Amino acid sequence: MTRYGQQYGPDFTFLGVDRCDLDDESTYAGADVVILGAPFDGGTSHRPGTRFGPQAIRMTDYLPHDGSRPSLALRTDGLVDLRVVDAGDVEMYSGDIERSLPKLEAAVEQVTRAGAIPVVLGGDHSIAFPDAKGVANVLGHGRVSMIHFDAHADTGDIEFGSLWGHGQPMRRLIESGALRGDRFLQVGLRGYWPPPETLDWMAGQQMRSFEMTEIVHRGLDEVLTEAFTIATDECEGVFLSVDIDVCDPGHAPGTGTPEPGGLSARQLLDAVRRICLELPVVGVDVVEVSPPYDHADITAALANRVVLEALSAIARKRRDERDGTRWDPAQPLLSGRNGAIPQGHIPHQHTHQTHDQTDHSHDHSHDAAEEQG
Repeated sequence: MTRYGQQYGPDFTFLGVDRCDLDDESTYAGADVVILGAPFDGGTSHRPGTRFGPQAIRMTDYLPHDGSRPSLALRTDGLVDLRVVDAGDVEMYSGDIERSLPKLEAAVEQVTRAGAIPVVLGGDHSIAFPDAKGVANVLGHGRVSMIHFDAHADTGDIEFGSLWGHGQPMRRLIESGALRGDRFLQVGLRGYWPPPETLDWMAGQQMRSFEMTEIVHRGLDEVLTEAFTIATDECEGVFLSVDIDVCDPGHAPGTGTPEPGGLSARQLLDAVRRICLELPVVGVDVVEVSPPYDHADITAALANRVVLEALSAIARKRRDERDGTRWDPAQPLLSGRNGAIPQGHIPHQHTHQTHDQTDHSHDHSHDAAEEQG
């Protein structure tokens, strides 16, 4: 079977990394990361367009698509230090959610069985069900925790007469037994949904959901530290699911259900970096980027950087584990390079007047005095 490529538009890869074909195991054998596109918006309840998300996330970058991105902060190149390949899109017809989601689950499971981390570019958030379940099918049901960034809990039951949609994947994951409710962490919730009966269900599952008011009061770092403790207890790995609407619409306008008052782009990138540095991440998805509603590619650029932060941090984590080192976020950018200024040192540029310059200055003063006389 010929490689499918992108469902919409030409067949290019994420920032120029090598292609692979899931029907040819040799093309991704030994890969650390396999990127998959999930061009699906059949679960959308409001503004559509996320079927074009994978294409936008792959391409939105002002730098050359050369398969290399050295990170200033982490001193790694996530696209070079890791073997990252792009399998293109999984064919997902948005008019048939019950056929499309199992196809994605099979693809994610195949990647996971090959020993690679699946990074899935959505698509609406209904794809989180096959993404996380595909990983859990390999690592064990109940053995994978979830850290879920979102404005919305996505724990609805029946919406628009359907069990499936972008407001319900987290409930379906817990009900299926693939993920445990008491190892399910949600960050960034806010606004006016879900209703009280859904919150009661979430509490009954022992989910831990951090609403923005708590995050602002306690600080995001403290919240993440608590989440990490829960996520790593009795679980083999962590699945990271990022709904771009966790960010304030001023930072991510191109999404289907924008909710004011969210995280900043900086907070999200820092959080993703920290998660992938400190935790055993076994899968990632980035969802709900809707290019038709974006402005100047703001949202697509942020989603692209979420993927890069995750890959850069995974590369840094593996290097530190291999070399017995520990990344220091406080180190100056240029430290360790020839001529770099030590931290806390104030440089001084030493200037030396030449003999001729001193004489000329004296001559000018003498001439001025004679003129005044």
